[in-house]
Amino acid sequence: MTLQIETPALLFSATSLILLAYTNRFLTIATIIRGLKKAYKEKESTMVLLEIKNLNLRLTLIRFMQMAGVLSLFLSVFTMLLLFLDEQEFGVKLFGLSLLSLLISLGLSFWEINISVGALRVHLSDLIEKKEVKE
Repeated sequence: MTLQIETPALLFSATSLILLAYTNRFLTIATIIRGLKKAYKEKESTMVLLEIKNLNLRLTLIRFMQMAGVLSLFLSVFTMLLLFLDEQEFGVKLFGLSLLSLLISLGLSFWEINISVGALRVHLSDLIEKKEVKE
Protein backbone atom coordinates (compact mmCIF):
# COMPACT_ATOMS: atom_id res chain seq x y z
CA MET A 1 0.00 0.00 0.00
CA THR A 2 1.30 3.44 -0.88
CA LEU A 3 0.28 6.54 0.95
CA GLN A 4 0.39 10.02 -0.54
CA ILE A 5 1.65 12.86 1.64
CA GLU A 6 -1.71 14.64 1.24
CA THR A 7 -3.67 11.80 2.88
CA PRO A 8 -2.55 12.45 6.48
CA ALA A 9 -3.13 16.16 5.88
CA LEU A 10 -6.83 15.40 5.41
CA LEU A 11 -7.10 14.74 9.15
CA PHE A 12 -5.90 18.24 10.07
CA SER A 13 -9.17 20.10 9.64
CA ALA A 14 -11.30 17.33 11.16
CA THR A 15 -8.99 16.87 14.14
CA SER A 16 -8.71 20.61 14.72
CA LEU A 17 -12.50 20.99 14.80
CA ILE A 18 -12.86 18.02 17.13
CA LEU A 19 -10.25 19.45 19.51
CA LEU A 20 -12.06 22.79 19.48
CA ALA A 21 -15.34 21.08 20.37
CA TYR A 22 -13.62 19.16 23.18
CA THR A 23 -12.13 22.38 24.55
CA ASN A 24 -15.55 24.05 24.51
CA ARG A 25 -17.04 21.12 26.41
CA PHE A 26 -14.21 21.31 28.94
CA LEU A 27 -14.65 25.04 29.52
CA THR A 28 -18.42 24.71 29.91
CA ILE A 29 -18.10 21.91 32.45
CA ALA A 30 -15.39 23.81 34.36
CA THR A 31 -17.74 26.80 34.64
CA ILE A 32 -20.59 24.59 35.85
CA ILE A 33 -18.34 22.97 38.47
CA ARG A 34 -17.25 26.36 39.79
CA GLY A 35 -20.91 27.36 40.15
CA LEU A 36 -21.81 24.10 41.86
CA LYS A 37 -18.91 24.43 44.26
CA LYS A 38 -20.12 27.89 45.23
CA ALA A 39 -23.68 26.55 45.67
CA TYR A 40 -22.37 23.67 47.81
CA LYS A 41 -20.51 26.08 50.10
CA GLU A 42 -23.74 28.03 50.62
CA LYS A 43 -25.90 24.97 51.19
CA GLU A 44 -24.39 21.52 51.52
CA SER A 45 -26.38 19.16 49.33
CA THR A 46 -25.86 15.53 48.42
CA MET A 47 -27.35 16.19 44.98
CA VAL A 48 -24.74 18.87 44.26
CA LEU A 49 -21.96 16.48 45.31
CA LEU A 50 -23.33 13.81 42.96
CA GLU A 51 -23.43 16.31 40.10
CA ILE A 52 -19.85 17.37 40.81
CA LYS A 53 -18.75 13.71 40.86
CA ASN A 54 -20.45 13.15 37.50
CA LEU A 55 -18.85 16.26 36.04
CA ASN A 56 -15.45 15.21 37.37
CA LEU A 57 -15.72 11.93 35.46
CA ARG A 58 -16.69 13.86 32.35
CA LEU A 59 -13.67 16.16 32.78
CA THR A 60 -11.41 13.12 33.00
CA LEU A 61 -12.92 11.67 29.82
CA ILE A 62 -12.54 15.00 28.02
CA ARG A 63 -8.88 15.16 29.06
CA PHE A 64 -8.28 11.71 27.54
CA MET A 65 -10.32 12.66 24.46
CA GLN A 66 -8.09 15.69 23.98
CA MET A 67 -4.92 13.67 24.54
CA ALA A 68 -5.95 11.04 21.98
CA GLY A 69 -6.96 13.76 19.51
CA VAL A 70 -3.65 15.59 19.89
CA LEU A 71 -1.79 12.29 19.55
CA SER A 72 -3.68 11.62 16.33
CA LEU A 73 -2.70 15.02 14.96
CA PHE A 74 0.92 14.54 16.06
CA LEU A 75 1.12 11.12 14.42
CA SER A 76 -0.39 12.52 11.21
CA VAL A 77 2.27 15.23 11.06
CA PHE A 78 4.98 12.70 11.84
CA THR A 79 3.59 10.45 9.09
CA MET A 80 3.89 13.32 6.62
CA LEU A 81 7.50 13.79 7.66
CA LEU A 82 8.22 10.10 7.14
CA LEU A 83 6.54 10.14 3.72
CA PHE A 84 8.58 13.23 2.82
CA LEU A 85 11.72 11.26 3.78
CA ASP A 86 10.57 8.32 1.59
CA GLU A 87 9.88 6.02 4.56
CA GLN A 88 6.66 4.63 3.07
CA GLU A 89 6.30 1.44 5.13
CA PHE A 90 6.83 3.07 8.52
CA GLY A 91 4.71 6.04 7.44
CA VAL A 92 1.74 3.79 6.61
CA LYS A 93 1.97 2.06 9.99
CA LEU A 94 2.21 5.36 11.82
CA PHE A 95 -0.79 6.69 9.91
CA GLY A 96 -2.71 3.60 11.03
CA LEU A 97 -1.84 4.48 14.63
CA SER A 98 -3.01 8.01 13.99
CA LEU A 99 -6.38 6.72 12.80
CA LEU A 100 -6.60 4.39 15.81
CA SER A 101 -5.90 7.30 18.13
CA LEU A 102 -8.66 9.32 16.45
CA LEU A 103 -11.06 6.39 16.87
CA ILE A 104 -10.21 6.18 20.57
CA SER A 105 -10.83 9.89 20.93
CA LEU A 106 -14.22 9.60 19.21
CA GLY A 107 -15.14 6.56 21.31
CA LEU A 108 -14.38 8.45 24.51
CA SER A 109 -16.45 11.34 23.19
CA PHE A 110 -19.38 8.98 22.62
CA TRP A 111 -19.02 7.72 26.22
CA GLU A 112 -18.87 11.27 27.61
CA ILE A 113 -21.97 12.30 25.65
CA ASN A 114 -23.89 9.30 27.00
CA ILE A 115 -22.96 10.27 30.56
CA SER A 116 -24.07 13.82 29.86
CA VAL A 117 -27.45 12.74 28.49
CA GLY A 118 -27.97 10.36 31.43
CA ALA A 119 -27.22 13.15 33.90
CA LEU A 120 -29.67 15.48 32.17
CA ARG A 121 -32.39 12.84 32.28
CA VAL A 122 -31.85 12.35 36.02
CA HIS A 123 -31.91 16.12 36.47
CA LEU A 124 -35.24 16.36 34.64
CA SER A 125 -36.80 13.27 36.19
CA ASP A 126 -38.46 15.17 39.02
CA LEU A 127 -40.26 17.42 36.51
CA ILE A 128 -41.49 14.42 34.55
CA GLU A 129 -42.75 12.78 37.76
CA LYS A 130 -44.64 15.96 38.75
CA LYS A 131 -46.24 16.11 35.31
CA GLU A 132 -47.36 12.46 35.53
CA VAL A 133 -48.85 13.00 39.01
CA LYS A 134 -50.94 15.96 37.76
CA GLU A 135 -52.36 13.91 34.90
